[in-house]
Amino acid sequence: MATSIVMPALEMAQETGKIVSWLKKEGDAISKGEPILEIETDKAVVEVEAAADGVLAGVKSQEGDVVPVGVTIAWIVAPGETPPADSGTAAPSARKITGPKSGTNQGSHPEFRNLGIGGATPDSSPRAQISPKARRLAKEQGVDLGSLKGSGPAGTIISDDVLAGATSASATLSAVARLMAERTTQSWTQVPHFFLVRDLDATALLETREKQGRDKVTITDLLVSLTARVLKKHPKVNASWVRNGIHLNPNINISLAMAVTDGVVGAVIPNADAASLPGIAQQRKDLTERARGGRLKPSDVANGTFTITNLGMYNVDAFSAIILPPQAAILAVGRIADRVVAVDGKPAVRPMMTLTLSGDHRVIDGAQGAMFLNDLAEAIRKPAELL
Repeated sequence: MATSIVMPALEMAQETGKIVSWLKKEGDAISKGEPILEIETDKAVVEVEAAADGVLAGVKSQEGDVVPVGVTIAWIVAPGETPPADSGTAAPSARKITGPKSGTNQGSHPEFRNLGIGGATPDSSPRAQISPKARRLAKEQGVDLGSLKGSGPAGTIISDDVLAGATSASATLSAVARLMAERTTQSWTQVPHFFLVRDLDATALLETREKQGRDKVTITDLLVSLTARVLKKHPKVNASWVRNGIHLNPNINISLAMAVTDGVVGAVIPNADAASLPGIAQQRKDLTERARGGRLKPSDVANGTFTITNLGMYNVDAFSAIILPPQAAILAVGRIADRVVAVDGKPAVRPMMTLTLSGDHRVIDGAQGAMFLNDLAEAIRKPAELL
């Protein structure tokens, strides 16, 4: 029986994915779990694994194609089997459309809505159609729209055309670096950020790590475990901003910002509030190895609800991080360093760390963020009570 390969959805806000490369050719034998192609999302470039054994057939989309989520891009069939015929309702790859065709669903692409494309006759005016997203991005990137040639339906200029125009005038960016640039620019200009800062005594955190074993558990592992448990008391900090308002996520999935070549990816530890500390440490180690080796799976970057980014290992004292939509908050962690602080009214040296919470003011306000930080500070002061 034929098994479809569809463009996967790796996050709630994702509407399309871009095919970076096919790792197998049509006609190749493939095994279940074997990587067969790489796709690019707003978060990272990830590998897609085969869902069944068989032969790759009926490849509909090629490298560089931007495909709506859920659309079939190829089939896995038994040897000698013919892939199913095309469905009349399936949306084609946006990159392959050169003009409106009967039976297509071009208008479903988020960049093409309200442009008179898909089901309507294209504007006969010689002036190029421009998607709203492309127009906004061109303004942000300082790209002259008049210099671009559209690759969307009926020659529409889309965001990929703008990004191509921006990168052609400067050094070529890797896929991860380009995604990070676009995503952080959109977040910074569209999300109303606010920032809360706390300086904390990390003595108990360091003692807990020593008890667990320095070679087994990191400070980041401890923070993932403690933060996830505190988030159970503050569901709005773990929420997401969606089109219809605030979405309270049923699970607590901690996304860890990991440095890779030319950028940062967010690898996710799912249900971190229920995971053991050794389990979190092992997952973090596995994710780090796959991220640095460029072998992240779609599930590795999917459905994060709250992000932790730690630059302490780079001797950074404190910083403010940019929120990763649709998440409502991100926690920036600085290094642990000895400082002179007041203890019982007298100067003393303590290992101190600075936490900075970036919040989306549409979802949480300053007071709600402060209460979350207060509870997290208490958890860090007495980690054994939660762990």
